[in-house]
Amino acid sequence: MKKNRRNDPRPKPLKRQRDVLCDVMLSAGACETWLTLVELSRVTRYGEASISAQLRHLRKPQYGAFVVEKRQREAAEILCGVEHGPVWEYRLSHAVRLAVVSATEPRNDDSPGTAVVVC
Repeated sequence: MKKNRRNDPRPKPLKRQRDVLCDVMLSAGACETWLTLVELSRVTRYGEASISAQLRHLRKPQYGAFVVEKRQREAAEILCGVEHGPVWEYRLSHAVRLAVVSATEPRNDDSPGTAVVVC
């Protein structure tokens, strides 16, 4: 018996939340823009808590070992005339791994040490 073949191509799998957030953050980083969780939430339509969790995941080696920088925004947002504390903004960048060789230790080409340098 012959198998039926699909005439229509299979739909592309949806991007994961982490991938969407990574794309947005890298695009913003290319423009040297810092984004808050509120701004990321408006762009991606994901909740602020899950965005924060995904930013933590992006630091892990299995998800790219990105460098997530965090700083306090100078002009904090004031809502309804009441200040709600500091506003944090984030930027994502790639980490560059370089081989580091110690002058005191014999060089072993099988397992050189590595250091992370942010470009």
